[in-house]
Amino acid sequence: MNNAFLIILISLWRALVLLPRWLQLILSSFIGLLFYLIPIKRNKYSKINIDLCFPNKTPEARKDIFKRNVISSGQVFFDTGIAWFWNNKRIKRNISYEINGLSKLLKDQASDKGILLFFKHSLHLELDSRILGMHAEIYGVEREHNSKYFQSIQRKGRLKSMLDVVDRKNTIRFIKWLKDGKTVLYAPDQDYGMKKSNEIKFFNHPAATVSAPFKIIQKTNCKTYFLNSYFKKHKLFIDIEELTFGDIEEIGFSKNLNSYIEAKIKLNPHEYLWQHRRFKSTLGKNKIYK
Repeated sequence: MNNAFLIILISLWRALVLLPRWLQLILSSFIGLLFYLIPIKRNKYSKINIDLCFPNKTPEARKDIFKRNVISSGQVFFDTGIAWFWNNKRIKRNISYEINGLSKLLKDQASDKGILLFFKHSLHLELDSRILGMHAEIYGVEREHNSKYFQSIQRKGRLKSMLDVVDRKNTIRFIKWLKDGKTVLYAPDQDYGMKKSNEIKFFNHPAATVSAPFKIIQKTNCKTYFLNSYFKKHKLFIDIEELTFGDIEEIGFSKNLNSYIEAKIKLNPHEYLWQHRRFKSTLGKNKIYK
């Protein structure tokens, strides 16, 4: 996609994000319904993942999760735009939210202890991090976008939430942050290939699970927390909990972390980012995702 077309699209996006929140919510439902009716490849991945992860649910229940998930994805357009383009004052005035566990996080931050703050890939993860960043100093890890122009927009938007952001491959940088007592957001729930991963069960299926988190914790002696988020009647809840898995080895840690993430996903499965090919390295991207 050339830059001229991207500039037009992003300008249109910025304009639409200026609409009142109540109108955004109405439009997001229409956009989501349109996504549901159009045969989009990512929708196919979502359905495959939901069917794999909830085999004990009835076909009707799985279809309901899938439908709600796709329709909810229409809100991503606005939530991400709010996170990247709105100022703090406007967010506080228009977005209803509640952060639980913030005081404990801030107390540990004040002790200059590094904190690895895990989170899952929710549909509204950009808004989650923006709102948390309005109340706590955080740093981020990202996968850089293939388009240099869009990457510049993404980086500028994310720097409204965070003090700095680094590519996920630059582990030296965020290890230094943790050693310096910073708090780093990190999402370990995607398939980044088997080269630096272990095969760990996720929803009872083998999944490539990054081994970096355990190694980082060992090197930095940082604390670990988890951020879970969900909407309830258009109010965003952000729950922050300290993780205490005890003194266990790498595989045990990854198993516990995957199980923990599973449990959080199950609370609001339609808000999870099912669109990624989570099992491509283990079950085969040309088999289950063909």
